[in-house]
Amino acid sequence: MNAPSGQRSGFLARLRRTSPGGADEAATERFADRVAQQWAGVRAAQRRSADTPEVDAGPSNFSRAQVPWAFDLAAAWAWRVIVIAIAVYGTLWLLAYFALIVLPLLVALLIAAMMIPVLNLLMKWGLPRGVAAMLIMIVGLLVVGGLLTFVGQQVSSGIGDLSKQVVQGIETVRTWLSDGPLKISDNEIQKALQKVQDSLTGLESGTVLGHVTALGTTVGHVVAGFFIALFATYFFLADGPRIWTWFVRMFPRAARLRTDSSGKVAWISLTQFVRATVLVAATDAMGIMIGAYILGVPFVAAIGVLVFLGAFVPMVGATISGTVAVLVALVSHGFWTAVWMLGVVVLVQQFEAHVLQPFLMGRFVSVHPLGVIVAIACGVVVAGVAGALIAVPFAAALNAVVQHLSSEPLDPPADPEAPGDPPPAESPPEVVAEPTEG
Repeated sequence: MNAPSGQRSGFLARLRRTSPGGADEAATERFADRVAQQWAGVRAAQRRSADTPEVDAGPSNFSRAQVPWAFDLAAAWAWRVIVIAIAVYGTLWLLAYFALIVLPLLVALLIAAMMIPVLNLLMKWGLPRGVAAMLIMIVGLLVVGGLLTFVGQQVSSGIGDLSKQVVQGIETVRTWLSDGPLKISDNEIQKALQKVQDSLTGLESGTVLGHVTALGTTVGHVVAGFFIALFATYFFLADGPRIWTWFVRMFPRAARLRTDSSGKVAWISLTQFVRATVLVAATDAMGIMIGAYILGVPFVAAIGVLVFLGAFVPMVGATISGTVAVLVALVSHGFWTAVWMLGVVVLVQQFEAHVLQPFLMGRFVSVHPLGVIVAIACGVVVAGVAGALIAVPFAAALNAVVQHLSSEPLDPPADPEAPGDPPPAESPPEVVAEPTEG
């Protein structure tokens, strides 16, 4: 860019007047041209900046939205409830998806909680923890296997007589339907039985194959779950403290003490619940077995085992399993024996509800009956009957953890004598929990 001629000539004249004599005129002109060009560029930049509008700036307006306070509070609660609901749903979905692994582990944890007193007794006698755990597993397998063998022999020996009695019972029901107040004809009864027979025998081969495949898959899952529960029970008994320490170290350092104390409180609640449930289940089973034996109902041992297992579902389990004894009494000995058997079941349930439950459950585990019903329903939705068996004890453990954490102060109290001084260095709080067993 060449500078304007007027600027160049004026600047050149001033430069000649100030330059010493004998200076090279050509060099002076070149220097003047460069200075004039630079000055012209500066002036052009100034003119361009004058034509560009300036950018306005200032503080941003991040003030609170002007909405009613009730809407603001409702929105705050709403998104928090949604997040909690999503987290609970995701947790339950994961538990249901991995039920084949989670359920055996939880069952193993319940068995370990039930066997802890025996383990402590063997350790007091001088046995190492691993040897004591192995001895418990061997004796437990022998006892369970012997009990199942005895029940199986009793069922197999009496199934022939029971089948004849079932046929006689069906004939009695048929006679009552035709000669009783309903006055149903033999032709209608025969048509109904024929429909049932057709529905059972008219299945397609693909449907039968599907049922057989599903049965095989279920049997495989049961076998796999049995071995997972078996090995997990042994390691929970033998290496329980080390497993728990490893688990606690996964948490941040600031949360390890509360995690450890919460786990110990949950374990105490779980062991107490299992002990109380075993006592209640044994009482229910013995009461119903004695009543069935006096009334001459067959399969007394099988009924007792079924009632014992069903009693692990509080409030409804023993009642539902007790109806099996009533049905067996109805088929084997008729209506009035079934009525007496029903009276025995109701009497045992009343003794459990008014004596055992308040004395044992109220003493060891404080769970509201509504919480028990909700826990059972959630267990059934997530994992069926097995979920109902394990839902209540873990709900009791969760309730104990919540009460434990709510009773602990979150922050140390300030010193009222020195309000202006900084608080002293906080020492790690001690873990407040009862001593655990094992």
